[in-house]
Amino acid sequence: MTTANSTLTPLGWAEEACEALMFKYAPEELPPSRFHYHQGVFLSGMTKYWQATGKKRYYDYMKAWVDSQVLEEGSIKHFNANELDDIQPGVLLFPLYEQTGDERYKKALHTLVPLLKDWKTNSSGGFWHKEHYPNQMWLDGLYMAGPIAVEFGKTFGDSSYFDKMTFQAILMEKHTKDPVTGLLYHGWDETKKAAWADPSTGLAPEFWGRAIGWYPVALLEMFEHMPENHKDKAKLVHILQDLLAALVNYQDEASGLWYQVIDKGDREDNWLENSCTSLFVHAIAKAVRFGYLDPGYLKYAWKGYQGVIDTLTKDENGKVVIGHICIGTGIGDYAHYIARPTSENDLHGAGAFILMCVEMSKAEPLHS
Repeated sequence: MTTANSTLTPLGWAEEACEALMFKYAPEELPPSRFHYHQGVFLSGMTKYWQATGKKRYYDYMKAWVDSQVLEEGSIKHFNANELDDIQPGVLLFPLYEQTGDERYKKALHTLVPLLKDWKTNSSGGFWHKEHYPNQMWLDGLYMAGPIAVEFGKTFGDSSYFDKMTFQAILMEKHTKDPVTGLLYHGWDETKKAAWADPSTGLAPEFWGRAIGWYPVALLEMFEHMPENHKDKAKLVHILQDLLAALVNYQDEASGLWYQVIDKGDREDNWLENSCTSLFVHAIAKAVRFGYLDPGYLKYAWKGYQGVIDTLTKDENGKVVIGHICIGTGIGDYAHYIARPTSENDLHGAGAFILMCVEMSKAEPLHS
């Protein structure tokens, strides 16, 4: 392993991350072997890089993965129709349909998104995260369903999806927000039956970094496609502002990174995590660009961005290595999150990293 060259631009780093994963995997070999958000977040980052640069090879790679999953008649080879995680990669179908006009991409969207109209909910109307987690709302779920549903509503003229997803976002924040820290707990079980649920509130016990990261990233994606005058827009902007203002209080002063368990950086066994940091940086910078946060917040974004860059190395093939990425996890207690293994260049982390880099390429530099 060698230290990475830190002189690259943000778009340069985004390309390095794309290339590292393309070197490792043919498109159809991206894990896991089904239509799933792991590929979805990585290829969403790659798609934004293609859109920022016009470099077609990245569009072609994304398209090749989708084409390995979507059959000629628009059905999807293998996905779980009762897990929000397997809805998310459908966002890749929009640019493909726009570029090609191929009806199978439209048909695949109509296979996926209308499932949300009959999605199982808790008694308050909140989406179950998965069939086998009854009544559990997870923060991650807004990223899995919100952007695709809102863009679907805009593309195909069905405004009911705007209302459906803003309701989910507001309900989730209402029940997971901690009034003291301003942070959001990882999940909420209205029935209080989950092993992790607080017996009086139904809340998860901790503030897990990456789960919190998905929520503002999802809101900002939703804002790109929902009407400016939607009845819930102002409330959601306020929610976004409050959350990002709370998060900067927990950025590690020395490294610029955020901790795996956000509010417990004083514990010796807690550790700094790159995927949540990347998502927070992306969200802060994008919120500034959209005018939802004061430009002064960019100092936190640039500090976090540089903190992630400072952790990068290169492997024996000269490819960038993004480490300190928590592998996927369920909801648990502090010990559960701290014991989660880390990985290098996993698709969550690479996707979050590319999203961060593309957004930071649009951010104003700090003036000393």
